[in-house]
Amino acid sequence: MTFTLLIYLLSFSVSVRDTSFVQIPAGDYWVGQKDHPVNPLRKVYVNSYYIATTEVTNRQFEAFIQATGYRTDAERLHNAMVFEPGLKEFRWLEDSTACWRYPNGISRGGITDKMDHPVTTISYTDIQAYCRWAKVRLPSFDEWEIASRAGSHTRYFWGDDVSVIGQYANVWHGHDHLVADSSDGYMYTSPVGSFKPNGFGLYDVYGNVFEFCEGHLGKEQAVHARGGSWWCSQHACSYFNSVEIGRVHPHASFSNQGFRVVKL
Repeated sequence: MTFTLLIYLLSFSVSVRDTSFVQIPAGDYWVGQKDHPVNPLRKVYVNSYYIATTEVTNRQFEAFIQATGYRTDAERLHNAMVFEPGLKEFRWLEDSTACWRYPNGISRGGITDKMDHPVTTISYTDIQAYCRWAKVRLPSFDEWEIASRAGSHTRYFWGDDVSVIGQYANVWHGHDHLVADSSDGYMYTSPVGSFKPNGFGLYDVYGNVFEFCEGHLGKEQAVHARGGSWWCSQHACSYFNSVEIGRVHPHASFSNQGFRVVKL
């Protein structure tokens, strides 16, 4: 396997399976937010790790499917949840035709021209299968947050001004979801790396798709994802920050959920 080194600030990249990784140094880091109910402010120590600069793409996931013949939860259970403009806030549609190849259902088109977009409409269970095959893993809550913050101590890696979110993330800019919003060039997902990176060189840590992480909060029978998605807006589910932690069923598949990985 060929490794390509690139100095980037205090980290470097390694090319593995067409994925670029940056090294996060071992050390103590501040995570969380003061008085946050599930993610309180605290100092944590982490060992050095390599995290992907972008989310896993349709092209990368297709390689996994072709190599293994794996069938996703959405393909087997026909329970994927999809979105189309006109729905009231936090309303989604169950579409039995939706899966990673047709993230919002067959009637809304496939991924033929979106192979460099993040893979979606996959479950946490599907992601675990991919990680075993690719010899990678999901980041922990703390690893994801440290990487997303890129040395910052603010809610967003650039500061506290949410009005500049459009420079860094694919999110929903409309007041509600009754009317389609493509004001940033995309209504659903965007190609990975389409917006400005954070200080560690990571793209799309906010917006585009929610990113699953490894870890549990209390005794919940749920898995968790972070960073917000293309669906999130300042008026609904504004989770495009380094603090909030979302939750979902391990076998649920939504068209705004994806993942990035950590190298073993």
